[in-house]
Amino acid sequence: MIQDDTRRDEAGRRYPAHLDVRKVRTLKDWSGAWWAYSYTLAPDRWPLRVPEVTYDLDRGRRDERRLRERIRDSVVIRRVTEGVPDGCWRLLAELPDGDVVGELRAHLRSLSLLYGEDWGNGREVVLDGVLVAPGLRLLGIGRRLVTRLAEETRLAGVPAVCATAEFGGIDFLRACGYQLDGSRPATLRLPRPWSARSG
Repeated sequence: MIQDDTRRDEAGRRYPAHLDVRKVRTLKDWSGAWWAYSYTLAPDRWPLRVPEVTYDLDRGRRDERRLRERIRDSVVIRRVTEGVPDGCWRLLAELPDGDVVGELRAHLRSLSLLYGEDWGNGREVVLDGVLVAPGLRLLGIGRRLVTRLAEETRLAGVPAVCATAEFGGIDFLRACGYQLDGSRPATLRLPRPWSARSG
């Protein structure tokens, strides 16, 4: 939010103090950009001029935005070690009252066992998953969890973290600095065999 009252609208008027004026950084920040949710356009092809700042007139939306920002600022990342095996990571995103709003799990694996070759001390961390409470997504909590894992694995001397993702998870990890690997994993399933029942 913009705290000062020096900003003016296009007619030179101050914005009302209760409206929590904020900068428009992406098209989705501005409710007038109705086309942003349908498809992506380059800025020179936007059908409307996007303002520098915006705000929410709806009281419910303002209150929800304020609550999300308070939660975002109060979340603490903590590593759980009790009951977690060596070479595994369990990171929690918690609120001051102890409520868990996000979790990350990862484990260490040996590349020499994976590829059946002598890689010496070749190791990497496998990111098992990142979860954030549905109402608190897009606040940077997942990014903070992934960043903390990267810091801890660097201190442990592990050269790489790998992950398998699909759909929105791919974009999320790429935004966190991950790069697409050249391998093409396949999804496999071992179904249980059918058994004939008597009677």
